[in-house]
Amino acid sequence: MTELASLPATRTAYDAIAPVYAERFSDSLRDVPLERALLSAFAELVRAGGDGEVGDLGCGPGYVTAHLRGLGLRAFGVDASPAMIGLAREAHPGVRFEVGSTAALGLADGTLGGVLSRWSLIHTLPAEVPAVLDEFARVLAPGGHLLLSLAATDGPEHETQSYDHAVTTAYRWSPDRLAALLAERGLRESARTVIEPRPTDKRQFRTLHLLARKA
Repeated sequence: MTELASLPATRTAYDAIAPVYAERFSDSLRDVPLERALLSAFAELVRAGGDGEVGDLGCGPGYVTAHLRGLGLRAFGVDASPAMIGLAREAHPGVRFEVGSTAALGLADGTLGGVLSRWSLIHTLPAEVPAVLDEFARVLAPGGHLLLSLAATDGPEHETQSYDHAVTTAYRWSPDRLAALLAERGLRESARTVIEPRPTDKRQFRTLHLLARKA
């Protein structure tokens, strides 16, 4: 498919801030025990299904990819930002990282045991998200697991809401709407967790973690 319309601006913006981003968020999992627990559950489910590789799609500087490997997964990272991938390779030399698009991964059908999309959909135009989900479904093996994490809207009546992000425009999604899009692609919801913001959080948005399994 052609390049996502939102991708060039996102790539340029993250290339520009890559070193600052990597330094600021390198230990961002430390203070989110619920998310660490979800990543552990995701890893356990993937391991139970076999020894398939796991793609951390939108991996940034690679710290979550490395965390997944620490959980026993054969994880690799993909990101649109060459600068981010360079930092990931430098910080984690034993891990595979590639520059690429989440909408065109260059992988064979059904090759992955798991896909993690942690905040990698937020800058994608809502109209282009279905194409990205098509790609996630294509590369997942039957029985493979997908974990999506992103900002949630405040009520089911809203499909998406844009918000000002420090890097570039971002979107938050209705959990029900996103689950329906996954179901249309044979990705059946297994569980969802919606985490309320902490009083100290800059943005008072709920966080959605949606786990799905390919039929």
